[in-house]
Amino acid sequence: MSNHPFRRQSLPVLVCSWVAVMSISTTAVAQSIIPRPTQYLKGAESFTLKSNTALVASRDLTLLTSQIRADLRKATGYILPLRGSGSANVIKLVLDPKASKNDEGYTLKVDPSYVEIRAPKQAGLFYGYQSLKQMMPVEIYGSRPQNGKVWSVPAASIIDSPKFAWRGLHIDVGRHYMPKSEILKFIDVMAMQKMNTLHWHLTEDQGWRIEIKKYPKLTSVGSIRKESMLGPYRDGKFDGTPHGGFYTQAEVKEVVAYAAQRFINIVPEIEMPGHSQAAIAAYPELGVKKTPLEVFTKWGVNENVFNAEESTVKFLQDVLDEVISLFPSRFIHVGGDECPKQQWKADARTQELIKARGLKDEHELQSWFIRQMDKYLETKGRRLIGWDEILEGGLAPGATVMSWRGVKGGIEAARSGHDVVMAPNSHTYLDHYQSKDQK
Repeated sequence: MSNHPFRRQSLPVLVCSWVAVMSISTTAVAQSIIPRPTQYLKGAESFTLKSNTALVASRDLTLLTSQIRADLRKATGYILPLRGSGSANVIKLVLDPKASKNDEGYTLKVDPSYVEIRAPKQAGLFYGYQSLKQMMPVEIYGSRPQNGKVWSVPAASIIDSPKFAWRGLHIDVGRHYMPKSEILKFIDVMAMQKMNTLHWHLTEDQGWRIEIKKYPKLTSVGSIRKESMLGPYRDGKFDGTPHGGFYTQAEVKEVVAYAAQRFINIVPEIEMPGHSQAAIAAYPELGVKKTPLEVFTKWGVNENVFNAEESTVKFLQDVLDEVISLFPSRFIHVGGDECPKQQWKADARTQELIKARGLKDEHELQSWFIRQMDKYLETKGRRLIGWDEILEGGLAPGATVMSWRGVKGGIEAARSGHDVVMAPNSHTYLDHYQSKDQK
């Protein structure tokens, strides 16, 4: 673990809202740059990007320079010439191991005659470029050339590095499917704000969104629900309209590659043992009652959960095998939250399993379930991450905790020597009413 970028020393960290990331300290304020840089010193005059401005970089930056040239061309119409050297009317990218002690850090110098971005790694160069864009006229984010526009950048000297190792957003497509094009737009916005982790919530009671070739019913059955709740939950109204969709493995690979080009790691979430009705609808033998179910149409917590048979564990490990083949992420999220225990308590077979495994109760059974996945992922060179409910009944040795029900669970896990991602819903969730007047 000592050589891993998310090692214990880098934590605690924050996830789920860019607002949290903006707490990076500053010695001066650069209002246009998000997150605000560590240091911003205002210069005199400005640099103007022109049609003959050159991009200067070494050959090992070919992919990054191609991306920057294509990006700038969309709004300016300029096809910047690429050069190996130059000092005037240039944007220079320099890999410099001394530029920052942080691999994602960078320095940005905007002079009236040139721009220079230095960083120890390509990620830092990319983030420096994002800051440069944010300092330009807002039209730089347009998709059509703005003829006659003056692309000026105020002179400045910037030193910046991230405060948090995990700067993430969570997107739930289990309840509401989003087409691939929308996911790519989401990634673009994350990249603009220098975020580096997308937590992609792919399975839920209300829909299974990722193709698993070994178990095709997960998508042919589990990806479609007959209707959705309409309005507040308490009204009990439904829209009567089928809702569905899923991502093929080819689409997943495309999204993962697109994110990687923007230095964003995608952490997939495959829910277990709760939030599993879509999977049980596809394969009823996975449920406690083993009876046919529909894909869930309501929101909230659902009592239908996976059973604790070895065959179900094997089924989910098969699923994880295909997930691992698609996502290079060191972390694989297994959910572990909001798992009601009623069915386990009432089921004679589950009680036999609890006794046979030497477990005390249903909470320890959930811990046993998560431990099976933790050990399995470890054999694949991956690490398990789950919501803070995985603390209940004992935490799996290699597990990382994502604390969403407040900060208590995260603090408890950190004190026990576990890595933690802080995502308290009180501060980082964006799915609440904006005022008390909205009911």
